[in-house]
Amino acid sequence: MADITAAMVKDLREKSGAGMMDCKKALNETSGDMDAAVDWLRAKGLAAQAKKSSRTAAEGLVGVAVSGTKGAAIEVNSETDFVAKNAQFQEFVREATQVALTAGEDVEAIKAAAMPSGTTVADTLTNNIATIGENQVLRRARVLEVSKGAVVPYVHNQQGPGLGKIGVLVALESEASDEVLQSLGKQLAMHVAAAFPKALNEGDLDEAEIERERAIATEKAAESGKPADIIAKMVEGSIAKFRKEHALVSQLFVMDGKTKISDVVAKAGKDAGAEIKLVDYVRFQLGEGIEKETSDFAAEVAAASGVPQNKQPEPTA
Repeated sequence: MADITAAMVKDLREKSGAGMMDCKKALNETSGDMDAAVDWLRAKGLAAQAKKSSRTAAEGLVGVAVSGTKGAAIEVNSETDFVAKNAQFQEFVREATQVALTAGEDVEAIKAAAMPSGTTVADTLTNNIATIGENQVLRRARVLEVSKGAVVPYVHNQQGPGLGKIGVLVALESEASDEVLQSLGKQLAMHVAAAFPKALNEGDLDEAEIERERAIATEKAAESGKPADIIAKMVEGSIAKFRKEHALVSQLFVMDGKTKISDVVAKAGKDAGAEIKLVDYVRFQLGEGIEKETSDFAAEVAAASGVPQNKQPEPTA
């Protein structure tokens, strides 16, 4: 049996919202596998759906920029939030985002491209690490472009122009006026930031994730004791709901909570007298998918003082 620590239980509680004893049991049942423990809790109806990717664990900034009908988003990570407030770091992220507009979304291509100063992005980053004194990483980039229409940017938790904790791009193809597209794009981008869709259309959702949801739904439905045909319908109903809730076009617009995004776009096109197509989007949230190492502050202090954590210093006379 795996050694289940208090820290593991605490981590699972934060991820699942389940009770301490349920988390401990889940970890024991899954030999300490955190993801499997989350699934176990969900199958037992003891946890809400985990949103691990919305748990930010790295610092730094997301940058977004638009030029004409093309937009770029990048993420640059740092070790601490202090660096994200550093003017040199912010200028680097802003300029590197502009570079991505022409270099494309391949990280290595961006690193090899020249900054306004003439040095490459990679060399500038190396210099920043040396002068700021903290490791920094250009993690990822995406570029969207339409032949006609607009790519509309949005930054949530803005730290500076085009910089923040969440960066969104929405690509709209249309011959409607730029004013109409910018207004619609801003609303859609704010929705994307808040609703966290996993794909544009239901058919684009990751099939591996769908199968994982199917397994959870099957186990949960099986506990109902209903006939096999009813269970099958319950499972398919759960999967259909999952697809609708996580595909952008079928999500309910956060502004009113009742209109599908596809209908919002269709109405905007009808009102403008020109068809509008939502062709793509990007949502970068700082640190999603990265787990930061946690430290035991008491243990660090004890280690620094040379006093074992479970032993108090001898009293002085």
